[in-house]
Formats: sequence, C-alpha cells, structure tokens
Amino acid sequence: MRLNDHIHSNEYPNSYYAATRNDRGGFSVLENDETVDVCIVGGGFSGIATALHLSERGFKVAVVEQNKIGWGATGRNGGHIIGGYAHSLWDHQKMVKSFGEEGGKAVWDMSVECVEIIKDWVSKYNIDCDMEFGYIDVAMNNKELDGLKRDNDKLADKDYAYETRIVEGDELKQYVKSDQYIGGRINMGWGQIHVLNLVLGEARAAEGLGAKIFEDTAVTDIIHGHKPKVITEKGTITADHVVVTGNGYLGNLIPHLASRVLPAGSYIIGTEPLSDEQIAATIPYGWPTCDQRWALDYYRISADKRMIFGGLATYSGRHPNSIKSVLEPKMHKVFPTLKGVKIDYEWGGYMGIGLNRIPMVGHLSENVYYATGYGGHGVAPTHMSAKLISEAISGNSTRYDILASVKHMPFPGGRYLMQPAYAIGMAYYRMRDALGW
Repeated sequence: MRLNDHIHSNEYPNSYYAATRNDRGGFSVLENDETVDVCIVGGGFSGIATALHLSERGFKVAVVEQNKIGWGATGRNGGHIIGGYAHSLWDHQKMVKSFGEEGGKAVWDMSVECVEIIKDWVSKYNIDCDMEFGYIDVAMNNKELDGLKRDNDKLADKDYAYETRIVEGDELKQYVKSDQYIGGRINMGWGQIHVLNLVLGEARAAEGLGAKIFEDTAVTDIIHGHKPKVITEKGTITADHVVVTGNGYLGNLIPHLASRVLPAGSYIIGTEPLSDEQIAATIPYGWPTCDQRWALDYYRISADKRMIFGGLATYSGRHPNSIKSVLEPKMHKVFPTLKGVKIDYEWGGYMGIGLNRIPMVGHLSENVYYATGYGGHGVAPTHMSAKLISEAISGNSTRYDILASVKHMPFPGGRYLMQPAYAIGMAYYRMRDALGW
C-alpha cells in the first residue's frame, strides 16, 4: 500500500533512524521474472528475518518490498527490544488458556528466544546497530506498581535467565528522574537498538547467503496454486512457497487480513544531542522506559545522546498536523528539564493491531503463509514468527502449528468501519488512564 501524506512518501521518513543509518547503498528493483524456493512479500523485520532464517537453511529466497527495506513500522518504532510472544512474557495462565499446558510452555520459551535471535545475529553477522541491554517499566500509582511486583514474582517462578528487580522511591530516581512515577521494574533481558541499522544489516546478511532483495517493487497480486506466483509492476516471481508480511501497510492486497489488521498511527520525536548533565537529569543510564497506561509514554537515550520519545497513538486513520506540537508537551511533563531543547526529528507511521493482540501466523493457502499483527511490540516477536515459518517450510511445523491454531476474528464493522469503532474503544481506555481505574 503506497502512501503519500505529510508523514509518508516513497522514501524513508524524517526520522533519527533514516538520518543515522549506516547502509545507504540500497537494493535492486525487480525488472524481470525469477524462480526461487521461497518468495517473501514485505521488507520489514518479519520478511527480512524469514529470508535470513531460510537462507541459513540453504533455501533460494527472494524478498520484494514496495518501498525501501525497513521503510514501514520496522524502521519507524521506538527501538525497544521487548520479549514476550503472543501474551505478556510471564502470563502463564493466559498462555495455557490459549495454547494448552505444553503449548503455553512452548510460547513462554519463544518469548525469551525472540530476543536471543537478535542477539545471536548481531554477533554472528557483526551488525552495527547500537544494541544495549537494560530496561525499566515504570508505575504511576500503587495499582500499577503492585502489578509489576506480581509479574516480577512470576518471572522468578519461571527461572528467567536475566536479572529483574523492583525499584521504588529514591532508588527509582537513580534510573528515571521524573516525579511522574513511584516505582518500576528493571529487566536486564530487554534493551534497545537502532532498528533500521538492524534490519539493513540482516538484509545484507541474507544477501550474502544468496537471497535476492528487491525494493521499490510493489506487489499487485498473488496467484495461488502448486507453484504460487507473485506479480509485481515490472516482473514476477514463481516459488514453491510464498510468505506475506507487511503488518500495517498491506492495504487490501490480502482481503482476509485487511479486516483483521488495523493500521494504527504511532508517532515519535528525537531531540538534539543532550549534554551529560541533561542525561543525568532524565535517564542517567539511558535505558528504554515505558509506563503502564493504555495511552503510554515510552522513551530512551540513543547512542548519540538524543532523547527518543514516543507517546501518541491514533486509531482513526488521521495523523496529527504536527507530531512535535503534540509530543513535546508530553515529554516536558515527564522531564521538565528538557524545556528549551531543540527537536531535530519527528516521524510516525502505522503499526498493525489484531483484535486479540496476538501475532498472526498462518496459511492463506497450502503453500502461502502470512505473519503480521504485532500490536506495536514487534521488534523481537517478528524474528520469532519468521523462525516458526522457516521451520514449517523446512518440514517441522510443531511450533508453527501452536500459533497457527489461534483464531483471529475480523474487527467489527469490517475493513471500512473498524477504525472508528476501535478509536471509540481506545477513547474509553484513555478515560480509564485519566481516572486511574
């Protein structure tokens, strides 16, 4: 779905990531007909990670992306590496209810493994992407803090491999110097990353293993059958298997998914580089931080010392006229000491949300797979979905079948009414945030 509005064009957005990306070489445009083992539609994390998993297994792979590699939600998000797959990382009861006892354990393992995939690839392929670990969830009231404490106890029960602990009062101020919060939970298994450099590095790694990566190559149709065919504006790709990704930017290419994946707007600002004194007065360790509200704030300090601050999501399909004018006051409320700091970047885009907030993995036909619907938490889980699909294509569908068994219902009202209906629902949850319910 090619878009042209004041935050979208065919090029990368005016983001911190695009301005500081390492790889500016670009990729080819498909201009002829190709035959491969697997054709992947979409050049974000799901698509590129699938390409790399399959290339490591010896498959002949091609990726087609309608804009630039990492152009969509992959290259526009907050850069937080958060574990958890399908439900929250530690909610065993919900996972067992959805997947059964054995399935729930498998999903728990995936919840940790999704982060490990990124760590392994960054090391294996020497990807320069500012990866660091240390994360803090913060609470604004006792109810939220009690929830973090309960969750932390559940992590301990599961022998989680990384340090987690609760911090309150003056100890919290060592990590987040804001009067908005009373406590938090540290998790050393989560962290931050330069998302565009990560996906471009993964794409080059896949390319080095023989994958063909095509950008500025819009798919117009997919013909199903024994040898499915992907039709683009200038060429075709015939394959044994097709994998459709794309998250909030698929448009109506796949009608089955169009009514099940809501494109929701998400927006971020990036400041000028901060002084050491300014960082010490906000997030001394620079760790990514997230509050517990539905309409949440999230932020971190980038490798070049900028505050990367997000705190706005829209569900109506309309973008704010000025991202800066909406987010800058939110940032000042959390960190008054940043008043007067220049905003160098403002950007946004669409994330894909499913009705049950569980990532969608499944079949469109016998040999056409899909992976989408990460609900704004896709940096790590995309890599797990990609691995599940690569395992299934390789002949072992045990773990894939667990996630593919989940039923994903269409949004009420279908494709054309789901955005206003969801916007009304989210307004209710914003009201709950405001009232402290």
